[in-house]
Amino acid sequence: MREETARLIRSNEMKKGDVLGAAQYAALQAAKSAPAYLPLLAAGTTLAPRVVFEVGDDYVDVHVEMTGRGPECTMPALSAATAAALTIFDMCKGVDRTMAISRVAVDPAVDPAIDDAQGS
Repeated sequence: MREETARLIRSNEMKKGDVLGAAQYAALQAAKSAPAYLPLLAAGTTLAPRVVFEVGDDYVDVHVEMTGRGPECTMPALSAATAAALTIFDMCKGVDRTMAISRVAVDPAVDPAIDDAQGS
């Protein structure tokens, strides 16, 4: 993303409105609805994720933390992070066509099965 785009996000001056507020809302909704579109994810009580944004000079990092461990938290967290990134992209695409969404990943400390699957 361009530095000007990150500056507009950071100062909440984007023409479409509060980018990080909308992205946080999208993340919460995606985490809650993950069992509706992930057929093998058991429906249950999804605790609200904690969504943290880090706006750098030319990027926005999205970190999603769920209460709990394992796949029942991993998939809603991935859904939340992706929805937040898509919302940021959507709200900023009018001023910046250089943006890219990259590296959506799970911290192995949160879901040890991920670390095992990667052969670490």
